Amino acid sequence: MFAKVSSGSVVGVHAIPVEIEVNAGGGDVNVVIVGLPDAAVRESKDRVWTAISNSGYPVPKGRTTINLAPADVRKEGPSFDLPIAIGALIAQRAIREQDEPVALIGELALSGEVRRVRGVLPVALAMRDAGIRRFIVPNDNAEEAAVVEGISVYPVATLAEAAEFLQGNHDIAPVSADLGVLRSAAPEDCGDYLDVRGQESAKRAIEVAVAGGHNILMIGPPGTGKTMLARRLASILPAMTLEEALETTRIHSIAGTIASHQALVVDRPFRAPHHTISDAGLLGGGTHPMPGEVSLAHNGVLFLDELPEFHRNVLEVMRQPLEDGFVTISRASGSVTFPSRFILVAAMNPCPCGYYGDPRRKCNCTSVRIQQYRNKISGPLLDRIDIHVNVSAVAYADMRRDMPNGRTSADMRGKAQGARTRQQERFRAAGLQISCNAAMGAREITRFCKLTDGAHALMENAMSDLSLSARAYSRIVKVARTIADLDGADTIGEMHVLEAIQYRQLDRGL
Repeated sequence: MFAKVSSGSVVGVHAIPVEIEVNAGGGDVNVVIVGLPDAAVRESKDRVWTAISNSGYPVPKGRTTINLAPADVRKEGPSFDLPIAIGALIAQRAIREQDEPVALIGELALSGEVRRVRGVLPVALAMRDAGIRRFIVPNDNAEEAAVVEGISVYPVATLAEAAEFLQGNHDIAPVSADLGVLRSAAPEDCGDYLDVRGQESAKRAIEVAVAGGHNILMIGPPGTGKTMLARRLASILPAMTLEEALETTRIHSIAGTIASHQALVVDRPFRAPHHTISDAGLLGGGTHPMPGEVSLAHNGVLFLDELPEFHRNVLEVMRQPLEDGFVTISRASGSVTFPSRFILVAAMNPCPCGYYGDPRRKCNCTSVRIQQYRNKISGPLLDRIDIHVNVSAVAYADMRRDMPNGRTSADMRGKAQGARTRQQERFRAAGLQISCNAAMGAREITRFCKLTDGAHALMENAMSDLSLSARAYSRIVKVARTIADLDGADTIGEMHVLEAIQYRQLDRGL
């Protein structure tokens, strides 16, 4: 007796349809799973057969062969438990074969309970594209799958509930998701820049970074507010578009970081890994490659505190994602690509003791030690960070609670959003799929970054005096373009270039 049901397998950030063929025949009792299953899939026969028995259904007798097609793609994880179980029940005619195609996904407990799994959103997209219109998922994953239009999502809590639904003996209302309502939910409270005393120059640099999507490095003694400044950056980021929200949710679905019953990631991600993280944890990897922190920060912020404390090899692997906006991980079985376009926000002390340049505290470090400390961050990596800004000690007058305290997040978000809108209109008019100035390539810089004669002269002097690389030149011009956008100017002037050069702090030496 033969049966066939549908499911899906995640490959990178996408999923491919998988047909689960079950043949239950005579002979000795034996269960064979073929089609490149990993250990979790091979173990499913013990979970599935026990769950079938505990759900009150007869266990298939004799030899049962389960084929996961296509056979040349490796299948991972416990998400095939539910479709294997339903296929086995159909094969032995415990439930009837379906007239209309149906896809299933879910892990089974020994009791027959259906547990949540990772990667439901990309599988739902793959099922819709394959023409399947009914999708049975675990209760906890229903809202996540329901954001995909054109497919009916049916949540189940147990194997028996899924079987009875397919028999027509149990009604389940499909879950729907209103994307407009989901996206209008109140953003997560991440603080306000009004809480940060003083540091107006650092706030200005952060405003420029957000307005153009630029990477930023803050350098300053301990206790000056670098972490506070970084953690409030999400409060001035523009809201995610629907496309960005779906793409971000897909990555977090694969990584398993979405909460139960969460439908969509609507807030821009803010990831802050500890400096002991490995290169695989940051970039992604493993035997079966999974997204790392650079991909989990896609469309959001990656914050690296105490930057020189990260292992050198860990920092160096970031060079490709910072430049290209994606990560490619190669294994013997193939390669996968994860998107990783984010704003890098990094913080560091100016020296090992932390007080170099602080007028109130004496620095005990020699110039050699300071240079060794800074050399932990390579030149090529620094070149990819557009803005370097000093965060100095806060004056007492700025800390007084009865004194005015500068700009709020709302003020900064309004200006940054205005500059972003200006950029998007410029790129859209040119027929380009670019969202901000930081994503411009060499051709776009030549086309959109027109400097005045005075600005050209300033750039020439800076290139000579600071020994800047060609990449640093491009970064300065792109930052100057953003500053001009904040001012509403079409041409990059001298003041815009001067401010952009000011943000190359570490190019000036000690």
